[in-house]
Amino acid sequence: MSTFADADDVYNRIGRVLQELASDPELTPVFMEADTCVRFELHDPESVITIGSRAGASVRVDFGASEQDPEVVIEMGADVAHSYLLGELDMTVALARGQMTAEGPVNKILAVLPAFEPLLPRYRALVSPGNGGGSARGDEAPGPGV
Repeated sequence: MSTFADADDVYNRIGRVLQELASDPELTPVFMEADTCVRFELHDPESVITIGSRAGASVRVDFGASEQDPEVVIEMGADVAHSYLLGELDMTVALARGQMTAEGPVNKILAVLPAFEPLLPRYRALVSPGNGGGSARGDEAPGPGV
């Protein structure tokens, strides 16, 4: 059984934290300096999150279909992404085990990682029981307006 009820649940949890890249004054420059576009293709449930910034443009985060042309594609199960964001799974271990695949220039992948690491505690706080988030399962998620 998946941690997430559906794609909207993925977007409300994982997507919500990744959107913080677009507004965080410390993380945005790190991502912009990478000058790339990353698409996360998540499975079970099927969902896609694209994050991009090229040529000094603002960081843009899209859920589902996107007009952004990804230079890097990272594919994994939504549960693997959940475990990574909780700090329970190391990305290099997941890549080595085949739980995650990454396509694109290695230098671009390495350039964006420093922007994602600070999001891990934010994700843990978002899905913590004290926040009403529980395990991020749809039947435990906060109600509308969250």
